[in-house]
Amino acid sequence: MSSSPTARLYSQLVFGKPVLVIASLLLVVAFFAYHAQNFRLDASADSLLLENDPDLEFSREINARYGARDSVIVAYTPDGELFDRGELERLAALREELLGVERVQSVDSILNVPIFADTPLTGISEDYLTLLDEEVDFDAAREEIMTSPVFQNALLSPDGETAGMQVGFEIDETARGLITRRTELRNLEASGEITPGQQAELQSIEEEYSEYSVLAGDRQHQTIAEIRGILDRYRDGAQIYLGGAPMIADDLVTFVEGDLNNFSIAVVLLIIVALGLIFRRVRWVAMPLICCAVAGTIMVGLLGLMDWRVTVVSSNFISLLLIITISLTVHLTVRYRELRAKRHYSDHDKLLRHSVLSMFRPCLYTALTTAVAFGSLLVSGILPIITFGWMMMMGVATAMIVAFTLFPSIMSMLKKDESEYSTNLKLNLTGMLAKATDKLKANVLVIYALILAFSVIGLGKLRVENSFIDYFRESTEIYQGMRLFDDKLGGTLSFDVIVNLEPAITADTGVDDGFADDFDDGFDDGFDDGFGDSGSDDAYWFTAPKMEQIKAIHEYLDNDSQTGKVLSFGAIVQLAEKLNGNETIDSFLWAILYNRIPETLKETVLTPFISIDDNQARFNVRVIESAPDLNRNELLQRIEAGVEEEFGFSDEQVRLTGILVMYNNVLQSLFQSQILTLGVVMLAIMLMFLTLFRSLSVAILCIIPNAIAAAFVLGIMGWLNIPLDIMTITIAAISVGIGVDNTIHYMHRFKREFPRLGNYRETMYFCHNSIGRAMYFTSMTIVAGFSILALSNFIPTIVFGLLTSLAMLVALTGSLTLLPQLLITFKPLGAEHSTDEEAAATGG
Repeated sequence: MSSSPTARLYSQLVFGKPVLVIASLLLVVAFFAYHAQNFRLDASADSLLLENDPDLEFSREINARYGARDSVIVAYTPDGELFDRGELERLAALREELLGVERVQSVDSILNVPIFADTPLTGISEDYLTLLDEEVDFDAAREEIMTSPVFQNALLSPDGETAGMQVGFEIDETARGLITRRTELRNLEASGEITPGQQAELQSIEEEYSEYSVLAGDRQHQTIAEIRGILDRYRDGAQIYLGGAPMIADDLVTFVEGDLNNFSIAVVLLIIVALGLIFRRVRWVAMPLICCAVAGTIMVGLLGLMDWRVTVVSSNFISLLLIITISLTVHLTVRYRELRAKRHYSDHDKLLRHSVLSMFRPCLYTALTTAVAFGSLLVSGILPIITFGWMMMMGVATAMIVAFTLFPSIMSMLKKDESEYSTNLKLNLTGMLAKATDKLKANVLVIYALILAFSVIGLGKLRVENSFIDYFRESTEIYQGMRLFDDKLGGTLSFDVIVNLEPAITADTGVDDGFADDFDDGFDDGFDDGFGDSGSDDAYWFTAPKMEQIKAIHEYLDNDSQTGKVLSFGAIVQLAEKLNGNETIDSFLWAILYNRIPETLKETVLTPFISIDDNQARFNVRVIESAPDLNRNELLQRIEAGVEEEFGFSDEQVRLTGILVMYNNVLQSLFQSQILTLGVVMLAIMLMFLTLFRSLSVAILCIIPNAIAAAFVLGIMGWLNIPLDIMTITIAAISVGIGVDNTIHYMHRFKREFPRLGNYRETMYFCHNSIGRAMYFTSMTIVAGFSILALSNFIPTIVFGLLTSLAMLVALTGSLTLLPQLLITFKPLGAEHSTDEEAAATGG
């Protein structure tokens, strides 16, 4: 850089006009600080979904067809007897308060379920009893609800001590309308049939939906906060928990925000302590922090300006920006101090220019390779992950620009640092690593071969899983609540099994031959044929064979050990048979029953599960999140294949959908795009090495420590049974991005010093005591700061902090042990030679 016109212009500005540079940066910071007010976290569940996922479109279609709406569940366990009039009246008061919340449309609980007592099946009418009616016998009612196929394990726990309240939210018609129209226009755009007018409309709708989703997210947060406020007033005398997908999404963001607020200051304080212990001068502590503050403000403002929301996936970007900025400024600091120690009488300005310009090339390449590592996230196909990739690439560029403008500008204005520097440290750990490498010689390679084998075995144990319950410590309320829902109310998160009943069974043909064999001979085919002639009446859809099949599918799903409560019309069939003296019900009686079901009950037990027009049934299956060895992908595949095989359906007739299916799609997509493209990232970084070092052998040797570091971190995750999920999937890119920095800095110095020293071992000792210290100081500072994250209540934050620290340590150790030993063993820079000093000493 030292001779190009760009370098001359840079030097004139930064070293010649530092006040202008600082003033310009202050203006930029002020501009972005203003836009930082628009920086926000995205709490919506949609932020973690594949936007182009066909299952997402199908899910929205199913939700519209069956009137499915977002809901949360309240688990209410009183200290006393639940089926006590006073306790039930208190529960009724709670229900009324919840119904008073603005966006709450319904609250289903044991209070509004029908109590049939001894009513025969044909006696069901609109005038059914409920729990608070005077004539209801509480003991009998408790037994009835506890054994009800519909309400047990959903609105009442199997032990009869915990009541569940399903709080249904209003359907957001505005959001639904915008999404529907946006999907239509996107499909037209994808097929190339979109007109210019429609293109403009699409852009307008995208902007409108983006703005509206912020309002909807804030409103959802307020609604959940209001519900929590109401529940708090009833906690005296009862144990109350809140659950459900909207609450989990909201809590994830609350935990992330809490960690950002609580730990940001703690991380900065620990970094200050670490820098203070290393450099023992205020300017060397302040300089990295000022650069971090400027880079952080610019990035937060930029995200606010571009309306890029930070999701739970990208919530660590500030921490990573901190790492990159500190790394750059510490390298500049150490280089300056190193030159000051060697050249006591040199001019301050000259030393500063030399230190900054000599570090520009390696720092530029570390920035570029880090950007390449994060660039691998762009191919994921998942919007928040792609956004995270772009955030980090822009963050790397910002950190580079700030470090190489602000640092030298401020240093130019400061007086010469007169303190004495020594090249000898009391605790010289980098020197110790050099001695250890020298002593172990080729054994270093054997040790790393064993580490690689250990890592590969661990990689084989790595699994892709997304268990929300595992995101929280056992001591937290959300964990305890989810555990209670799993144990007593049939689970929290769910998926839907959608079954198209044609052509296996239709209202017109009754039952096909293969299915007829499963039933006894009590069905009168002649009756059914006659019954089907006037198929215009919806009642005729409810044939006995069809109801038996829906019940059989329901029981099949319910019997799986890893499923919780199954909600479907199959449970209604079971209840009807129970009320019919455990006798099967013929088609004629089903038609009568359909017309007799009270309208209020139809909305609860029929509309959400049966689509007569589409000849389709919906089965809502909850999953036990805390079940040991739960593999969601395997469960979903097993359920879909099992229903098809067990009941003779074709692949087109059975389809799974719902939030759990879409999260699973995201994970599988991430695994394929991230882990399998790690090789591509390594190749891209190797090309960067090739460009920088102009040697294939050096590039290959440099990639080895980085490959082992990434494999080791992922291998440790496998050994410790830490799954790859939406939160930890970026660790691979982070490991490579961080590790590459050390390799480049070390190799760049090694390549520059080797011709002067002529001996690989001597060059290793020299590099360990110069650039090695900068690498060590950077790594120790970051490890010190990030170790505090282990105190979080949010497991992904703990995992991120510890794995990032591990990645830093492994990358540092690899660059200071394995890399030099590879260089000594394979001699990629040519044969060793005598230097001029050695020749003079020996009389040569």
